Amino acid sequence: ALAKQSHKARRGAPAIAKSGRKGKKHELLASRQIRKNKKRSSKCIVKFHYRNNEFQVLKKLNLPYTSLNILIVSIALNLNSKQLILMAYQQPALLYAENALEPFISAKTLSFHYGKHHVAYITNYNNLVAGTSFDSLTLEEVIALTATDPQKVGIFNNGAQALNHSFYWNCLSPNGGGKPDGELEAKITQDFGSFDKFKEELKTAAATQFGSGWAWLVLEGDTLKVIKTSNAQTPLTSGQKPILTIDVWEHAYYLDYQNRRPDYVATVIDNLVNWDFATENFKKGRV
Repeated sequence: ALAKQSHKARRGAPAIAKSGRKGKKHELLASRQIRKNKKRSSKCIVKFHYRNNEFQVLKKLNLPYTSLNILIVSIALNLNSKQLILMAYQQPALLYAENALEPFISAKTLSFHYGKHHVAYITNYNNLVAGTSFDSLTLEEVIALTATDPQKVGIFNNGAQALNHSFYWNCLSPNGGGKPDGELEAKITQDFGSFDKFKEELKTAAATQFGSGWAWLVLEGDTLKVIKTSNAQTPLTSGQKPILTIDVWEHAYYLDYQNRRPDYVATVIDNLVNWDFATENFKKGRV
């Protein structure tokens, strides 16, 4: 049944070669057509465990496993590093329902933003890197390699936008807003003077970004800074570690706020910022 499902979902996708009872090893047959110089396609067998109703390989890769369709991805076994590599970037599942951010961000906005704009970036990126040397690299690696290459601007723009949006969704929460606790709050006060001064600086950066782009809280060395980037640019290419972001492309807010970008920005900061996610990024960034 899974094999049939895979063929329906994606031509050339992998199929389950063998299954067993809970706790047993399963084998995933991942076939990928490689037609460089008309070579025959290559195949590999990837073993994983199914325990506690979870696919352990997918869990280790931090991929959503809410549906068996997540298995329908082309993967390969890197024999040098013994690590699994995804052959296509997958859109992460939202951690909340499309209407969960209402009344601050409508379900209609989220359905277009997540369901169409983000999907388009991911689709374009996967199409651009398919069959190239970038196909086996992580999205972060591809962004770093293409950031300054004018011949690869399409790959960079779509890849960076795919990654920026995935990060942005996690910066929002139906239970967000307020202020962080503990280390992050203390560091914000230390680097900005007060939490209120930080909020004003972030609001100003987001509201004054000319055209499309992003406002960020980043960690540079051991200092927190507010920056803004245009279009698809990301702090990763400057050696900065993203802690939090606000999308100020018009498709992020226009259906709800029209030309009132400052109102959208203030609403997100006051009501939707996921400070738990930001705190997690801050702690990881300091390691």
